[in-house]
Amino acid sequence: MTNILLIGCLGKMGKMVTEIANQSNYAKIVAGVDRLPSTDGSFPVFKSLKDCNVPFDVIIDFSRPDALDDLLSYSKENLKPVILCTTGYTKEQVDLISEASKVAPIFRSGNMSVGINVINNILKNISSFLYGDYDIEIIEKHHNQKVDAPSGTALLLGDTIREAIKSETEYCFGREGNHKREQKEIGVHAIRGGTIIGEHEVIFAGNNEVIELKHTALSREVFASGAIRAAAYMKTKTVGLFNMDDVINNR
Repeated sequence: MTNILLIGCLGKMGKMVTEIANQSNYAKIVAGVDRLPSTDGSFPVFKSLKDCNVPFDVIIDFSRPDALDDLLSYSKENLKPVILCTTGYTKEQVDLISEASKVAPIFRSGNMSVGINVINNILKNISSFLYGDYDIEIIEKHHNQKVDAPSGTALLLGDTIREAIKSETEYCFGREGNHKREQKEIGVHAIRGGTIIGEHEVIFAGNNEVIELKHTALSREVFASGAIRAAAYMKTKTVGLFNMDDVINNR
């Protein structure tokens, strides 16, 4: 059994993670941290990480980027694995995550869905081959309450594409003005509206044909399930930086 401390436990994703954990036979939420008061009572909820006095194996974080410093400090001091499911980190914060992973077990992914990470692996294999004959565009859609744009998943896919291509490329966020598209551009477009949970589409547009890779999340359950799987995987890790590729390859 993997005992989990859930950060952001009373948010939409936190509640979904709790629901999925309750359905599993290998994971359990034993405590939570949230700024909101709890009325559930299924596990104790603390206002801060340092207040938690319940033993646990792994931290899952579905909160906000400003919680990162406390999470990394706690992980380094106590050598507890932490699953970072939050997106919207700055470059400086990403560097802090990388540095912390030299002494503590840190897991970070732009998307916890197994399906998205399968697509990401496909992109590693095809992007370099297609580039040159195909223009590459990424379109992501989310609900109107999402605060970061483009999404962490769009950047995850885009970074994978750029790393696979040997030539110089650059992001083009949205598109405006009067000029032709340059081949080196990787277009990234963010749409916000309604209650869209998450859609990501990668388009390879060539002469007389278009190749599309698309993932649609129909429920937040896919992200919660991925987080629970990651927690079970990270339970025994002592140091290093891990992601969903490690979970998928371990299956």
